[in-house]
Amino acid sequence: MHTISLHRRALLGGALASGGSAAVAALFPQWARARSAHFAGNSADALSGEDIALAIARTPFTLGGRTASATTVNGTLPGPLIRLREGQDVRFAVTNHLDVDSSMHWHGLLVPFQMDGVPGVTFPGIRPGETFHYRFPVRQSGTYWYHSHSGGQEGTGLFGPIVIDPAGGERVAADRELIVMLSDWSFMPPMEILRKLKAQPDYFNYQQQAWFEAPSGKPMSVADKLRWGRMRMSPSDIADVTGATYTYLVNGQGPDANWTGLFHPGERVRLCVINASAMTIFNLRIPGLPLTVVAADGSDVKPVETDEIQIGVAETYDLIVTPQDQAYTLFAESIDRSGYARGTLAPRAGMSAPVPALRKPPLLTMKDMGMGGMAGMAGMHGMEGMDHGAMSMRDPANAPGVALTPGVDMIAPMPVDRTGDRGLGLDGVDHRVLVYTDLEAPGPRADISPPTREIVVHLTGNMERYMWSFDGKRYSAIVEPIRLARNERVRFKLVNETMMTHPIHLHGFLFDLVNGKGDRLPKKHTVSVLPGGFVAFDLTADAPGDWAFHCHLLLHMIAGMFNVVTVRPLDGGAA
Repeated sequence: MHTISLHRRALLGGALASGGSAAVAALFPQWARARSAHFAGNSADALSGEDIALAIARTPFTLGGRTASATTVNGTLPGPLIRLREGQDVRFAVTNHLDVDSSMHWHGLLVPFQMDGVPGVTFPGIRPGETFHYRFPVRQSGTYWYHSHSGGQEGTGLFGPIVIDPAGGERVAADRELIVMLSDWSFMPPMEILRKLKAQPDYFNYQQQAWFEAPSGKPMSVADKLRWGRMRMSPSDIADVTGATYTYLVNGQGPDANWTGLFHPGERVRLCVINASAMTIFNLRIPGLPLTVVAADGSDVKPVETDEIQIGVAETYDLIVTPQDQAYTLFAESIDRSGYARGTLAPRAGMSAPVPALRKPPLLTMKDMGMGGMAGMAGMHGMEGMDHGAMSMRDPANAPGVALTPGVDMIAPMPVDRTGDRGLGLDGVDHRVLVYTDLEAPGPRADISPPTREIVVHLTGNMERYMWSFDGKRYSAIVEPIRLARNERVRFKLVNETMMTHPIHLHGFLFDLVNGKGDRLPKKHTVSVLPGGFVAFDLTADAPGDWAFHCHLLLHMIAGMFNVVTVRPLDGGAA
């Protein structure tokens, strides 16, 4: 194990913004704002120690000349960096200065369920003017983040980074560390966005003309267009909320602000990348600079080199890059290619590099419709002669126990394992793209054992009505939780019956992604399930209590793709 270098311990000393007016909050945290000197900064604004105070409030936020009220922590967007150390105890005093309830969830951290911060599941929430005290031991290391679990507040700025230093030093040494927190921002409040989607699900999709061409580039036939129409689906339905209303941010700053992370040429730089967006899956790349993935969702993985990563909402990746004496563009393109977040890595302030053009918007294919058994038919232009009524897109035999209600508009006919697939729109790119089967633990794990039972969870919805659910049931007080016996070993199989990618998060656990790596399965806390496919993970139910389980697309969660996993002792007593 290598000890962390002085440059990394200095943390974000090379991070700055251009100081332009494109994105100005009342106060940026020091790790995200401009510096007067290249490397003179320190981590003085990182919150650390055993007692940390956080204040939730409304703060003016200006972007592109418009000002709105953001939900902030300690007056900044993103919130302050929380720097902890594995093995310590920590106490958070979180005070709510809003006029509505709020909360704080420690995403990916292994905490007692009473400290997990989910109103209605683990605690009642933090009332206006009140302070809630979180207390827990720090049992892990890596890159994580915190955010509200109340009223869509994470979509208005209530989030921030957590970095936990390992007790024994980093497995992979680096000279410098930069935090890259991706997010999306709209001047339209999240609940207003939801209202518009309920009334018109393609309200923000300005790229529908793209589907007049098939993925081959050939014009789509009239017959194929009519078939799509009969299914009430659109092949361009990639993202619910797009660049039509969102501006995509790096560390709270828009593309024109050119957030810049500074380095000395030849240094090994660790990028702690966090997707803190509400509704945006990003494709991240740095043209001309290979990315070596060394951690996923906070857990170390065997280093793997790639050129692009599709990073789902709430996922984190630690990347090692070795930039030379030039500027590089950090480019995070939204999954539907309607916009991008952009920053720069540079050896000197004021530098920039060419910004790539947005690529052609992707289109859904037969595989995304759950017709994976028909691989080889690359797109919907191959649909001629197929009777989609006979194919029974709503055939319940493929999803036993899922009732065909108004909230379920399709059941995938032939879902396939998509753990090793590239993300939507990336099949045809001519460089390396990270897939889940690239990830493996750094060495053999003694804690891997076969599951004793399997729980199949169907990800369901009706896009036309903007209804989302698990197993066809929108979450409510009468929905039966998923019950586990304490310490049992369980496999969850997530089957995506919809045509959208869903990043699924289970609180309270780091689960083992089933990706063919034997006793080297990687640990994760969030997994993206591609359309018409399935992904599996195993876990040992060693954390008693009630745990939120949901899609991390904010509006999907609010609309009903949510449940509770309850872990009780084997004797059936109270947890």
